[in-house]
Amino acid sequence: MTHALTAAATALADVLAEENAALAALDLGAAAALLAQKQAAATAFAQAQADAPPIADQLPLAVRLRDLADENRRLLEHAIRVQGRVLGMLARALGKPPAPRYGATGTLAGGAVAPVIVSARV
Repeated sequence: MTHALTAAATALADVLAEENAALAALDLGAAAALLAQKQAAATAFAQAQADAPPIADQLPLAVRLRDLADENRRLLEHAIRVQGRVLGMLARALGKPPAPRYGATGTLAGGAVAPVIVSARV
């Protein structure tokens, strides 16, 4: 593995490890803040990989990168499931909106309906 490829792989692994730590703590804001850094590291790694001949002397770094990417995928899927459950709880807590009410003319009644008293006395 060339020096440029090693440096790019290490940088990508470091960003993945940082994002994985944030995701494991369900700190989704911190994980999202790493998106630009993660994209830049992935782009640099892909470019360095395209420019370098295949060399098998850095197997431990390749295994680390693979393991971090697998863990990142698992943690991202978990975070998505957790967010879905939170949104579901919020939606259930809000409940259904009240049914529309109709007035005497058959049109939608506006605002709150005040009680009305009708008297036949003159």
